Amino acid sequence: MIKLCFAIILIFLSHTQVKADFHDDFWNKLVSLEGLAFKGKLSTGTDPGDKAFMSGDAIMHIWKVSDSEIRIPFHIGENHSRTWVITRTKDGLRLKHDHRHEDGSDDKTTMYGGDTFMKGTPIRQEFASDHYTANLLPKSAKNIWAMELELGKRFVYELRREHQDRFFRVEFDLSNPVKTPVLAWGDE
Repeated sequence: MIKLCFAIILIFLSHTQVKADFHDDFWNKLVSLEGLAFKGKLSTGTDPGDKAFMSGDAIMHIWKVSDSEIRIPFHIGENHSRTWVITRTKDGLRLKHDHRHEDGSDDKTTMYGGDTFMKGTPIRQEFASDHYTANLLPKSAKNIWAMELELGKRFVYELRREHQDRFFRVEFDLSNPVKTPVLAWGDE
């Protein structure tokens, strides 16, 4: 009888699928860092301007979190114009790049980005360029952005352009929080 019960349980378990939601896992890890800031550095940049772009301290700040949106300003030196905006969608996650002028007004190149196109992992999520981005920035139509998050270790922001030699990667040290920077331009 015990063997029969055990066999029935094994059959039941083999037919029951446990669906892991890696988007939620990634989201929850990011939310756990709310209010913290971390210093980063360029680890790879294939464009000749990448090193100049990254001159100055690079700091990410998990600033504002709600049930549907996470805002992460990306400061470089005295430039506070960039914020990564991650939102939930019915199919996964969306990454947008909110760019502002110092007076808080929208930059002409803002809110570009894309959606996750696969389930990813609890550590890494990839976002494919959307139609809005392709129309706004035709060179970026094949962009894939990625974020990696290993609590206590590192956060990575990455850009690659499919079928081109374009790769940009910044790694942030999550083992050492830094002083919270000023607000990003346009944030209140």
